[in-house]
Amino acid sequence: MTVTLSGFADEISPDPRAQLATLAAESITHLELRSAWSVNVADFTGERVAAFRAMLDGAGVRVSAIGSPIGKIPIGAPLGPELDRMRRIAGTARELGTTIIRVFSFFIPAGEPPEQHRTQVIDRMAALAEIAAEHGLVLAHENEKEIFGDTPGRCTDLITSVNSPALGATFDAANFVQCGVRPFDEAYGLLRPYLVYLQVKDALAATGEVVPAGQGDGQVRETLAALRDSGFEGFMSLEPHLAQAGRYGGFSGPEGFIRAARSLKFILNELGISWR
Repeated sequence: MTVTLSGFADEISPDPRAQLATLAAESITHLELRSAWSVNVADFTGERVAAFRAMLDGAGVRVSAIGSPIGKIPIGAPLGPELDRMRRIAGTARELGTTIIRVFSFFIPAGEPPEQHRTQVIDRMAALAEIAAEHGLVLAHENEKEIFGDTPGRCTDLITSVNSPALGATFDAANFVQCGVRPFDEAYGLLRPYLVYLQVKDALAATGEVVPAGQGDGQVRETLAALRDSGFEGFMSLEPHLAQAGRYGGFSGPEGFIRAARSLKFILNELGISWR
């Protein structure tokens, strides 16, 4: 089994040059694009996409996925603009040579049962998946607090109900911990059949603080061992959030990103999992 390491390079710096330098120092040959030059990927112009691609080509780095903000809007917000944004991001993904786009399943109003919005969420995700399918792409739904897909059961329900090859799962252990879920014990078995990608960060159950892989309650070792045993050979994308964590992203700085990368590599080596 060999996995491919990647990461949210904007956690290193807004400057793509600094991003690429740190990735090179850690022998990481892919990145997940969420933003560059402090501009979200959803707002990239054609010229910015071309400039970013030229920098990637020069550094020999490829894009593992688009870390998009799709679905991080209130469930009651108009859907049309989000579908337009999905189409733009789909074009960017194709331009940058990736087939995976990270998405979310809409913020649920505080105090309201998520199940109350189930049909609307499923319909909206099906519309997004249809656009992805038209472009030959796969949406990787990320579990996240305050959205419909926050728990393993609702994530699984969403993916099976949409029932599209263009919608799969990515697995974020820290986000599950922050929702009171034990990631391996309660989520891995349900989501493994749909897993197309892995976000790597850990968290402490007592406080929700994000920590490097293996240093929290995210059962990262157990999950990685199970992925090894199941033959997973996809991307593992570092999203450290060690200096700052917010609703729409996080930041670690070069030192924090390197610390997170080395924590993950330590566990992979410990488990006999090859990486590239």
